[in-house]
Amino acid sequence: MIDKIRNFSIIAHVDHGKSTLADRMLERTGTIEARHMKDQVLDRMDLERERGITIKMQPVRMKFKAGNGEEYIFNLIDTPGHIDFAYEVSRALSAVEGVILLVDSTQGIQAQTLTTLAMAREAGCVIIPVISKIDAPAARPDDVTLEISELLNIDPSTVLAVSGKTGEGVAELLAAVVDRVPAPRPSEGTDSRALIFDFSFSSHRGIAVFARVFDGSFSKGDVLRFSAAGERFTALETGVSMPEETPTASLSAGEIGYIVTGVKEAGIVAVGDTILTDRGSREPLAGFARPRPVVWASVYPESQDDLTELRQSLERLRLSDSSLSFEEESSGVLGRGFRCGFLGMLHLEIVTERLRREFNLELIVTIPTIAYNVTTKDGKRETIYTPSRFPAFGDVLSIEEPWVKVVLITPSESLSNMIQLFQDHEGDVKDTENHLDGRIELAAEMPLRELMRGFFDKVKNASSGYASLSYEFLDERPADVVKLEIYVAEEAVPAFARVVARRRVEIEGEKMVEKLEKILPRQMFVLKIQAHALGRIIASKSISALRKDVTGYLYGGDITRKMKLLEKQKKGKKRRGVHAKMDIPQDVFMKMVQDSER
Repeated sequence: MIDKIRNFSIIAHVDHGKSTLADRMLERTGTIEARHMKDQVLDRMDLERERGITIKMQPVRMKFKAGNGEEYIFNLIDTPGHIDFAYEVSRALSAVEGVILLVDSTQGIQAQTLTTLAMAREAGCVIIPVISKIDAPAARPDDVTLEISELLNIDPSTVLAVSGKTGEGVAELLAAVVDRVPAPRPSEGTDSRALIFDFSFSSHRGIAVFARVFDGSFSKGDVLRFSAAGERFTALETGVSMPEETPTASLSAGEIGYIVTGVKEAGIVAVGDTILTDRGSREPLAGFARPRPVVWASVYPESQDDLTELRQSLERLRLSDSSLSFEEESSGVLGRGFRCGFLGMLHLEIVTERLRREFNLELIVTIPTIAYNVTTKDGKRETIYTPSRFPAFGDVLSIEEPWVKVVLITPSESLSNMIQLFQDHEGDVKDTENHLDGRIELAAEMPLRELMRGFFDKVKNASSGYASLSYEFLDERPADVVKLEIYVAEEAVPAFARVVARRRVEIEGEKMVEKLEKILPRQMFVLKIQAHALGRIIASKSISALRKDVTGYLYGGDITRKMKLLEKQKKGKKRRGVHAKMDIPQDVFMKMVQDSER
């Protein structure tokens, strides 16, 4: 039985046709009847369908009858392509023996192609190179095949070609999976072990873990335990995804499926943990490194009455997104909320949108930032995740920030734009390489802070959408950044605080002050808006006071009566201005976050 199992994944850059190819595989193997077939069948969330991207990995079992009449079991894990979800890809690769490396024949090798390829090699997976979209008018199958063969140092004849739209080449690809991907090989030993690579939650049956069984077997009713947590549970159900959950009598070595645990408490089940038999003595399997948050942002409920619901929603969401992290915090302006860590800007957008849609929450999300290691003059070293907690300018001794290595592939005609873009974002280009199709690959190092400052969008704009990039973390390096605070009516607003490069602090300060001047409502007193950094005011604007017509009821008579009333009004406004406290409307916070440069 185990010799007839093939576990594999599809990896690729965004929009290279992974989900469409998976659709054709499901069709060709008869896993889904034609009348039930739809586009992106493995993408379960509405957001995935709307954006046309895969956000969540999805396992599925297929049965394939080879040309010799033998039937094979295929366990496919469809993976995301966006760099923010590379952690999902790494977990999927730990559960399979082979990968289909998919490259769009109209675009060629992209930056994320190189990243996912490196991950597959590190995981020890067999690589099947495939070019997609060969039916497209702009397809360059011969050129892209040559690119891939040089990248992998293989014979061009071993590169397969498919069309996810028409199904051309899919049968040959499925046959290649049988021939090239090795069958699972269980280790010696009698105890059962399975590696958790994902899980889901439902209120009536608790957590269902998705796992790859490496040794032994698991059946309904077995008493099992989580190796790391030490928690025992009884398997309420075992099964596989086809792609709907289908119960089976058991899961055996080499198979990928789910086990319903009945556990409903958060924090017990963890991705990378090993499931063992209750009395098993085997060592746990190697797990995964915890994902490292890249971007931090505070999430507050629009109404403080929804705080408990927001907490429960985040806990529920973390059960389906193990890379999400959060902790409670409090703001004098926005009340109580949660400081959340995300894998990137797209991850932030997806999580906040899911909170709004799936849990019907109205949210305020602060300006995203990264983490800094700050040493103060009294020798105290602290990791700062939020600008409002950044020490005062005169108290800082040194600051360190994370740097990243960026790989960018661009058409040659956009090279000068890319070089200028790296310079504008403090990037240092270390190496260049020419591709066969005339494109140029740049390797550069830059602060993560600058990568998050709208760099992705600027790359797309500067290359008319033809460039691609990926990045990986390097080390912590000295940072020349300062805290920028915004004062409204002489009072600092923590939600508007930012950490910016010293060279850009005046530009950013003026920009925020001008933006607030346009969106803050006028008051009955003169409203001052000030940007404060480097121990001084660097930008300032004033919004004139509303004027009530205090002389409207007068008619005729001596002009001095009107003058006395106007003078009294002027003095009153001056007194109110001294002691004024501005209640900033929630929509102002929303506009500042939405319009901020990312």
